[in-house]
Amino acid sequence: MRIDILTVLPELFESPLQHSIMKRAQEKGVVEIHVHNLRDYAVNKYGQVDDYPYGGAAGMVLMPEPLSKWIEQLQSERQYDEVVFLTPDGEPTRQSHVNKLSLSQNLLIISGRYKGIDQRIRDKYVTLELSIGDFVVTGGELPTALLIDGIVRLIPSVLSNEESALSDSFQDGLLAPPVYTRPVEFKGMKVPDVLLSGNHAEIEKWQLSEAERLTKEKRPDLLRD
Repeated sequence: MRIDILTVLPELFESPLQHSIMKRAQEKGVVEIHVHNLRDYAVNKYGQVDDYPYGGAAGMVLMPEPLSKWIEQLQSERQYDEVVFLTPDGEPTRQSHVNKLSLSQNLLIISGRYKGIDQRIRDKYVTLELSIGDFVVTGGELPTALLIDGIVRLIPSVLSNEESALSDSFQDGLLAPPVYTRPVEFKGMKVPDVLLSGNHAEIEKWQLSEAERLTKEKRPDLLRD
């Protein structure tokens, strides 16, 4: 898989993409991640890529020219399964989105800043708009890093135990059940006996029951969906 990112602050991706699972996935050659600086196509010698919005609203907007030039250059080199824009008014990201994106060959992700990007870029190029939640952050770099992490960990051979991803919360529409490790007793609290029994059928039954209980208590909206 290849992932291209357009951003005005490429340095914000250095740490999230160069450690742990993201680093190992790139070293294995399972994924290529390329970060492109919008200022490479700035509209003037001062590196300008943003301007005031029409209509008098506060804040700044990323201009269409730098984005358009980068998008068209990258699209001339390869075909993208999706051109993704992370935005507060996008569709709430679900595990189903991440699962589907993990099957892609090439992804292009636009990381916005300030008040967003010129609407004409969204209308002409963007094929998928996603939100990471009903709140606003200062830019799209961290949401983009979150999305990439969710995608890459699903690619075969990235995780040391591929079954681990299949038992995560949301994969089957439920939250994951509680998990325990050694010691068996900690501050008077014991690991449930069923998990120590070695009876895999009973363990699976308990895990499903707990997953349903937690989902009903914490995220009943998942059950409605």
